[in-house]
Amino acid sequence: MRRKNTLLLFLCLFSLWAVAQEKKPVKIACVGNSITYGSGIKNQFQNSYPGLLSQLLGEGYDVRNFGVSGRVLLNKGDRPYMHEQKFRDLLKFEPDIVTIKLGTNDSKPWNWRYGKDFKKDLTEMLDILQELPSNPKVYLCLPVPAAKSNFGINDSVITNGIIPVIRSVAKKRHLPMVDLYTVLKPHPDYYTDGIHPNEQGAALIAGELYRTLTGTEAPAIVTDQPFPGKKSQWEGFDRYDFICNARQATVVVPRKVAEGRPWIWRPAFFGAFPSVDKALLEKGFHVAYYDLTHLYGSPRAQRLGTDFYDIMRRYYRLSPKVTLEGFSRGGMFAFNWGAKNPDKVACIYVDAPVCDVFSWPGRHRELWSGLLAEWGLTDGQMNNFKGNPIDNLEPLADAGIPVISVCGDSDRTVPNEENMKIVAERYRTLGGPVEIILKPGCDHHPHSLENPEAVVDFIVRNQPDYQKKQVLHQRGSLANSYLKFAKEKKGCVAFLGGSITEMRGWRNMIQEDLKQRFPDTEFTFIDAGISSTGTTPHSFRFQNDVLQKGVPDLLFVEAAVNDNTNYFNYIQQTRGMEGIIRHARTSSPEMDIVMLHFIYDPFIPLLDKGIQPQVIMNHESVANHYNVSSINLAEEVAHRMRDGEFDWKQFGGTHPAWDGHKYYAAAINRLFDLEWSGDVAQKTVQPHEVPEQPIDAYSYDKGMFADIRLAKQLNGWKVVDDWTPTVKGNTRKGFVHVPMLVADRAGASLSFSFEGRAVGIFCAAGPQACVLEYSVDGAPFKKLDTFTDWSQKLYIPWVYMLETELASGRHTLRLRVAKGDKTGCQIRNFVVNQ
Repeated sequence: MRRKNTLLLFLCLFSLWAVAQEKKPVKIACVGNSITYGSGIKNQFQNSYPGLLSQLLGEGYDVRNFGVSGRVLLNKGDRPYMHEQKFRDLLKFEPDIVTIKLGTNDSKPWNWRYGKDFKKDLTEMLDILQELPSNPKVYLCLPVPAAKSNFGINDSVITNGIIPVIRSVAKKRHLPMVDLYTVLKPHPDYYTDGIHPNEQGAALIAGELYRTLTGTEAPAIVTDQPFPGKKSQWEGFDRYDFICNARQATVVVPRKVAEGRPWIWRPAFFGAFPSVDKALLEKGFHVAYYDLTHLYGSPRAQRLGTDFYDIMRRYYRLSPKVTLEGFSRGGMFAFNWGAKNPDKVACIYVDAPVCDVFSWPGRHRELWSGLLAEWGLTDGQMNNFKGNPIDNLEPLADAGIPVISVCGDSDRTVPNEENMKIVAERYRTLGGPVEIILKPGCDHHPHSLENPEAVVDFIVRNQPDYQKKQVLHQRGSLANSYLKFAKEKKGCVAFLGGSITEMRGWRNMIQEDLKQRFPDTEFTFIDAGISSTGTTPHSFRFQNDVLQKGVPDLLFVEAAVNDNTNYFNYIQQTRGMEGIIRHARTSSPEMDIVMLHFIYDPFIPLLDKGIQPQVIMNHESVANHYNVSSINLAEEVAHRMRDGEFDWKQFGGTHPAWDGHKYYAAAINRLFDLEWSGDVAQKTVQPHEVPEQPIDAYSYDKGMFADIRLAKQLNGWKVVDDWTPTVKGNTRKGFVHVPMLVADRAGASLSFSFEGRAVGIFCAAGPQACVLEYSVDGAPFKKLDTFTDWSQKLYIPWVYMLETELASGRHTLRLRVAKGDKTGCQIRNFVVNQ
């Protein structure tokens, strides 16, 4: 507790100190041509001589590159510098120091014919500059040598014509001069083409300017780093600290860069509570910091931020979509810059963010004064303040920018109720995707989470290069479930599937994500996953395992793996899946449904050849017919493995590892973001249309369980109320310690009367699974071997359909155990399609 209080006190004192220390930097403008701009240098921001000079001078200096390629001093020349927008920008900059390095292009024959005007035009430029309110000190630079004859540039003219004029003007105006000609003359190899200095040449120029400006020799300059500035280590990763527009910048580089070069950008408090940043570095993200801490999300902060973003994009090829990370007052910048630049944002992560300045810093006089000064406003003008994030969310919502926030429910510094809670409510109303992680009993500090997994997963799944491999098929709408969750504050979500659904994984993740999306909603989650089961058992257990526990607003269903594994043919696959979907929609027309297709070994070689597994195509035919959205996770995972993101073992195989399940959850969340954005909040709950005609007239759309106690004429069969195996074998949950109708000898027989179009048994087919003989309505007996590929060691849950195309009405089933080596049968339920 003492450490937390000490940290809080330190941060508060540091904030006040930093505001007091915020002072204007010395502004330096480097005027010149392509040599100043850095032509021929791969990274002009970093390794042009103005860029290197900026890093040498460090904090307290704002060095700007005003170089324009091909420009001349001569006003009658082909491209006069003083006619350029860049020159007008320079004047608006109001520099304290100006370095002028022009003359190289003036030596071209077609320009130097006006050489007699060089002195006059240079004097004119100096007069203009020295009339600026900043009264800048001007340094005249002698042009560098032309090491080769190229582009019409003439070294003799530079030496005998241009340099003498510059010397004479410098002497007459009492201006300091920087002799770059002498500095570069011994180094003809420090050029890219004989005219433009390379990185080494630019370093010499920067060093000479530094020596002239400071009176001390420049430290060693490194030009082959991936980022400029001082290199060090941070949490085991390479860190680079440098100056950008007179403000501190830091970039931490991952050991292996992720596809698309994703990055997360902090505008305040680098290194504080860094759990998310550290985790993202491990995943290949760059972590960037640009110090805008005390600028309160102002227009100036946004302009500076845009410059920094442009530099990161242009010179370092980081992703065009950045993740914004705003802690406390940094949240104000994140929201405001994002609202101005939604096309540049992948997602936003804010932690206890300032969203309303009247909440914070309204309580702190010194900080409030800093806010007014930065925005250029008075107390009275704040009555019409337009810079609060709570009032500027529409551009973000229109762009569908996902937002996640971590907040303490007991925050006294930036109260959640006055800040992020208002943002979340308004953002949802606007149709923007937002998730909230609320920490009970937590004040403003500590920020972040001890386990940042939820935030990290959110950020990763919202990167453009991650999303482009997801295979989503949007059909119909998921608006109904959104409206139930968001407006009625109650929700029922069911998860129907096999072992991949039953195990800890994507289901748990989606449940947590839904609670984060709708933190005020009371959810009922129906976990209806049973290992080894596919669409046929799903369709018959849907009434019992789902609807009897609640009517879902949102249903997830998956069965591709088990339908294929269990050798169901295309008719059975279609009848089963249609049975589920039609049953769901007829029982509750407002129910939203998402169909999922998972991956297992036999799908991989097909998908690698561009062939969709037949079972997925069969299930997709049902999704198309009933306008149900689906996600082909099998195709996505196969694609990622082909691209080398992971292999099958790393993924976890058919039953994915926890990180493997994250790909499933991420795709589902992406579908949520797409479906639950825009004007969804303005819609009303509407029933989904159910096609009048099914795909298959015998689909199991009225499937149900029938109690085993309805069996009659039991001969060698008995009901065991708490069944356990008598022959050793593994069991599944729900198929042991439950009532079973059991037979263990040949000839055992029973009858079962039912109303419907199909009949079967749901049994536990174990080591003694027998051959059954069955007859419906006195028809000749048929045989069915209930022993499966897995029965030797497992009492596997299995639905055997006996007759599936009966006329509607009353029927009687006769069932008996055939003679043979295996005589065991355990029936948990009869199944009937009414």
